[in-house]
Amino acid sequence: MIDWDDLRFFLAVARHGSLTAAAKELAVAQSTVGRRLANLEGRLGVRLLHRTPDGYVLTLAGESVRTQARRVEAETLALVRNVGGRDARLEGVVRVTCAETLAAHVLAPCFAELQLRHPDILVELIPDPRELSLSMREADIAIRLTRPVQNDLVTRRIGHLGFGLFASADYLARYGMPDTNDGCPGHRYLVLVDDVSSPDQSLWLEDLTRNARLGLQTTSHEALQQAARCGAGLTSLARFRADGDPMLRRVASPVPAPGPDIYLVVHKDNRGTPRVRAVLNAIVTRVKSLRSALDPTEDADGSD
Repeated sequence: MIDWDDLRFFLAVARHGSLTAAAKELAVAQSTVGRRLANLEGRLGVRLLHRTPDGYVLTLAGESVRTQARRVEAETLALVRNVGGRDARLEGVVRVTCAETLAAHVLAPCFAELQLRHPDILVELIPDPRELSLSMREADIAIRLTRPVQNDLVTRRIGHLGFGLFASADYLARYGMPDTNDGCPGHRYLVLVDDVSSPDQSLWLEDLTRNARLGLQTTSHEALQQAARCGAGLTSLARFRADGDPMLRRVASPVPAPGPDIYLVVHKDNRGTPRVRAVLNAIVTRVKSLRSALDPTEDADGSD
C-alpha cells in the first residue's frame, strides 16, 4: 500500500522543485523529505523525479503519479473541510492571511479584542505577499486587495483603501513642493517592487513622477513609509497610516490616487464553522469601524 504522506511529500517537491522548499512548506527536516520521496519511489519501483542543476523535474512516470496524487489531495482536503465545517466549538486555530499594510494596524488590534471574548480561539496572523491557498488549507481566511476568481471561495467587499502622495516635511523644505503637473522634476520618488495588488496605483505614481529620479525600490510597505519619513523622497502611501504621521505631509496631485478594495475571503466549506465565523465577524466590525480612516474620500455610508 502507498502511504498518503509519501504522496504529500512528493507533491510538495514537484510543486517547488526543491527539497529545501518542500521541507519548509511541510515544516519538516530536508532529510525527511528525501527519505519519504525515496520510500515512494521504492514502493512504486520507478523514478519519479530527476535531480538537475536547476532543481527536481518530473519524469514521465512522475507526471502520471502527480496527476492522480492531485486528485487524492483534492478529495482529502475536501473531506477535511467538510468535517471541519461541522465543528460547533468556539475554539481552535484560525489562520488569517493578509497584506502587510493591514496586518499590524488593522487586524492585530482586532484579534486582541477577539481574544477577550473568545479566549479558546487562537488566531494565526500571516502577513504574506503571496496569496496563500484557502483551498489547500494554507489559511482559513484571507484579506485581499484584489477580488479572487475561484468558484469555491466566498468573497465579500468590506471596504476601500485610500492612498495619496506623501513626503516628509524636511524633504519638502529641502527640495520644495513638487510640480505634479510637470512630472516632479528635481525630486526623487520611492516605489514598491512587483506591487501586483495595486498595478493601477503603480502606474499612477510612475506617471506623476515621470520627470523625477528613482530613489528607492522595496517590497515592504513599512520600509517605504520609513524611508519617506526619513526624507528619501515622494511616494504613494496608505492614508490611514500616513495621514496621522506627524513627520509626513500629503502632496496634492492633479489626479487622485487609485486605491484597492478590501475583500474578505473564506472557503465555502468553512464559512459556517463557528470559530471561523467569529473571526470573520470581528474583521468586518473592525474594518467598518475604520471606514473613514481607511479611505477618507469615501462616504461614511459607502455601500459594499
